[in-house]
Amino acid sequence: MKLDDLLGEYYELEQQLADPDVHADPGRARSLGKRYSQLTPVIAAYRELQQVESDLEAAHELAAEDRSFAEEAERLEAERERLTERLRVLLVPRDPADDKNVILEVKAGEGGEESALFAGDLVRMYLRYAEQRGWRTEVIDSTASDLGGYKDITIAFKNKGTPEPGEGVWPRLKFEGGVHRVQRVPVTESQGRIHTSAAGVLVVPEAEEIEVEVNENDLRIDVYRSSGPGGQSVNTTDSAVRITHLPSGIVVSCQNEKSQLQNKEQAMRILRARLFAEAQASADAEAAAERKSQVRTVDRSERVRTYNFPENRISDHRVGYKAYNLDQVLDGELDGVLQALIDADTTERLEQAQS
Repeated sequence: MKLDDLLGEYYELEQQLADPDVHADPGRARSLGKRYSQLTPVIAAYRELQQVESDLEAAHELAAEDRSFAEEAERLEAERERLTERLRVLLVPRDPADDKNVILEVKAGEGGEESALFAGDLVRMYLRYAEQRGWRTEVIDSTASDLGGYKDITIAFKNKGTPEPGEGVWPRLKFEGGVHRVQRVPVTESQGRIHTSAAGVLVVPEAEEIEVEVNENDLRIDVYRSSGPGGQSVNTTDSAVRITHLPSGIVVSCQNEKSQLQNKEQAMRILRARLFAEAQASADAEAAAERKSQVRTVDRSERVRTYNFPENRISDHRVGYKAYNLDQVLDGELDGVLQALIDADTTERLEQAQS
């Protein structure tokens, strides 16, 4: 969409949001407000660029009389380049899910107890990162291991207010899905040998009920008793719930809540998110098939990252990122590796937009 069209849409939204009748319909007002928030950074960058270009023109005219204006012109030219690039990035087609919250699941893989401990390390890393970002988090379901790790855990990450473009939960975490591999000496290893194990991460945008319609007739719901570490029963009633979505084969289990109804509600929440992600992936694949070429820089379905403890090294295999600050990354300093993935995706989107 051209800037003139976006400006027209922005001014129209301003007029609509100033109309009291619009706010009589909360759903419509929320939708208009969301779009207005999305456009605001674009319009702000455009206006700032216009001002800089006007100042630059004046500086060039005055430079012949006063050398200081020549220096000012150099500064303004650099600022114009910065704003032009920022505006170019802001105009990249947005991911429709950019404003959504996220449901993130971590599952221990091969490696037994060591894998579960590594899953626990990943969970701590994501929770620390969320804390730094000011996001809210909610553990929806979890199964702990004997040594304090996780066999599996599901966490909701929630935006605080309306995030700036690219700063929300989904844009920052959406490339975390895949197999994460760890290389280190496990606490259970007596000979000091380095082992390799892995944990799987699944990241999906959380869907609203109105976005995903689930037919009750398509569900098989089983109830059973909750279990804790080692498989021991922690509940004397059948409060745990397992939901199977028959058309897709997706299976979701929840046991953390005290009542069967609460566990069912949480399981339905995860199911809707997975169905939404599946529909989105299908739409993305269909759109990709229509393009003659596509740069597949970031693939969420394969082994994505290695955490090497002896070398304090973290490597992301999709974009060739490598850094030797693994201890800091596991303490929540994730921005370096995440920004490398985001930059690769932005470059891909820009190439597609220009092709």
